[in-house]
Amino acid sequence: MGMRKIIHVDMDCFYAAVEEKFNPSLRGKCVGIGGPANSRSVLCTANYEARKFGVRAAMPSSQAVRLCPNLLLIPPHFDLYKQESRKVREIFERFTSKIEPLSLDEAYLDVSESSDFDGSATLIAREIKKQIRDELSLTASAGVAPNKFLAKIASDWKKPDGLFVVKPSDIEAFMPSLKIEKIHGVGKVTAARLHALGLFTCLDIQKLSLIDLERIFGKRAQYYANLSRGIDTREVVTSFERKSLSVEETYNVDLVTVEQAVIALPELFQEWIKRMERGQYFDKIKNYQVKIKTSDFRQSTIEEVIAHTPTLKDFEKLLRKVWLRFDAPIRLLGLGARLESEERAAFKDERQLEFF
Repeated sequence: MGMRKIIHVDMDCFYAAVEEKFNPSLRGKCVGIGGPANSRSVLCTANYEARKFGVRAAMPSSQAVRLCPNLLLIPPHFDLYKQESRKVREIFERFTSKIEPLSLDEAYLDVSESSDFDGSATLIAREIKKQIRDELSLTASAGVAPNKFLAKIASDWKKPDGLFVVKPSDIEAFMPSLKIEKIHGVGKVTAARLHALGLFTCLDIQKLSLIDLERIFGKRAQYYANLSRGIDTREVVTSFERKSLSVEETYNVDLVTVEQAVIALPELFQEWIKRMERGQYFDKIKNYQVKIKTSDFRQSTIEEVIAHTPTLKDFEKLLRKVWLRFDAPIRLLGLGARLESEERAAFKDERQLEFF
């Protein structure tokens, strides 16, 4: 197989942009998507006007308002975002069927076999951006590269409304100065540890032997060695097998007693049932679980194997068990189930037929 042509498309401040699209009076103002400032809500995103004040996604709403007193907090409208996301997906499908969505607002596209624009991935990316802008009144940034890792880095290079290309011939010169924070899987904690070892760029990693890397990264040494050189062999994955399905809620006011938590359980249960029905996952349930997080951020999950679809009473029983671990007010409650693979579920059905 020849060199892949991968496009990573990342919508610009997608949730905020959709809100502005349907409410033009928000344009030019500082907008954050999240709950009230007097709650425990965190922001889903913020537009670029708000980001100038240091406001960012995952920041508590209360902190965001302190940084940006004029911030307009809009509660999220996920049905609307999903609707617009489907329209974006329809534009992608005009150019390729090899699409790997990462979330509502970003996806990988493999256009290696596309004949559009004589197979030019750069021109395809430019046309995708144009159609999104012309048809949906939204903007997207795109990265074009021979693999997923570099395409994702490229899409962030010239945001917003950017297009950046990393050609195969550019990789050797492009990688050395790239900060290690750009490597997939290197978060703040890992970055701090690497900085303490004198590692700041991909060139610093390239200089180390595999034995040295194994001392630092263990079994993932080769993974980091490859990425530091811009090597990524992952394919664009067009289908996923769900391994679990859960729902959770963070409450503005702590649930002080287990009885208050039991009262909150049915709403979560109904949402979980609805999602399970939508995906037709009931015959794949392997075990069920309840998760809690206390007001001082201690967290615990309890799970049990089950041979049938768990009932509300089953979840309540687990909730009472996990509550005893802390017996303290909780801020977060969740429930869900682990799911068997298609192959295991089919094997189970076969064995049941043999038995009968």
